[in-house]
Amino acid sequence: MAIKQLRSLSGTQFWLLLVGLLVLAGGSFWLVRSRLQAQQAEVAETAAPAPQRVQVAALGRVEPAGRVVDVVAGESGRLGQLEVAEGEVVQAEQILAYLDIYAVRRAERDFAASQLAEAEALLVAQTEAGQATIQEAETRISQIDQPQLAAIEAQQRTIESLQADLQIAEADLARFEALYADGAIAQQERDRQRATVQRLREEVLSAQARKQELTVARTTSLANADAQVNSQTANLQLAQAQVNVESATQNLALAEARLEQTIVRAPRAGQILQLYAEPGEAVTTNAPILALGDTQQMYVVAEVYETDVSLVEPGQRATITSRNGAFADVLTGTVEQVGLQIFKNDVLDDDPAANADARVVEVRVRVDQSEVIDGLTNLQVDVVIDVES
Repeated sequence: MAIKQLRSLSGTQFWLLLVGLLVLAGGSFWLVRSRLQAQQAEVAETAAPAPQRVQVAALGRVEPAGRVVDVVAGESGRLGQLEVAEGEVVQAEQILAYLDIYAVRRAERDFAASQLAEAEALLVAQTEAGQATIQEAETRISQIDQPQLAAIEAQQRTIESLQADLQIAEADLARFEALYADGAIAQQERDRQRATVQRLREEVLSAQARKQELTVARTTSLANADAQVNSQTANLQLAQAQVNVESATQNLALAEARLEQTIVRAPRAGQILQLYAEPGEAVTTNAPILALGDTQQMYVVAEVYETDVSLVEPGQRATITSRNGAFADVLTGTVEQVGLQIFKNDVLDDDPAANADARVVEVRVRVDQSEVIDGLTNLQVDVVIDVES
């Protein structure tokens, strides 16, 4: 039936129908092919992993270990004398320069030291004199105590002897009284014995009075001597207090501190990188006199973009090159520290299209070949960090 209908068509209608069929078949083919290609691309995108970063590139600057230290004077004034030159290696606490008032401050220090020495000498002299006086007073006590004590003891023995004689005389008197009553002796003998007893009694009383005098005299002398010792001790303490040794010591410490402010010392060991002032120029506590750095170990501070810093870790290896030919070799190093703050970049690229206001993190790289760049502080370099190492 369809063949009959085709045969009944004219030639033009036949060709038009044929072309239409071909167009419809071609459109269906391209539609199916496009869908297949889209599905294949989607499958490919899902299956293929995203490429991983193996390196982080950044601009950096060269600086010594511990960074560059700007050394300033302890007070404002004029620079008197420089003791170092650029490139010289110095040790910690080494004198680098003097201010012009150093000589005046040194004279003040010496004067304070002499005052302290005089005060100390005076204190020693007064102490020795006071101690000698105290010793003399104490010696006087012993001189008073022992002889007078001996005299009192001797007087006591005299009293005891007299009392013994008195007892014998009183016993004889009692016997004489009995004999006289019996008429055995004359009255004259009895009266003589009575006189002897009376004399001995008076001698005992006199000896006891003398002992009392000696005792009172000893007590009074010892009290006076003790008072003299106490007085001399108080005088010594007063004399020691009046000598201003402590004040002189503090004055000397102040003078030494003021002298030290006129001396510029190295805060640590390193190399003199640059002199900012010459003798005779005014200096202040805000303006450095010189720059100091430890060039025995050099570092490169790489400014890594904030978007890349998560890939960087301590211990990763890095290569350093100079785009302007400051050194020919490719240097190597190790990431030692990753900064904790984000800054605006300080090292600017020569490319005019580069980002001049990038947000970066400072990454410190310890350089293996420090001797190559120890004289190139602040040199701009290119750093490539191997984040897979």
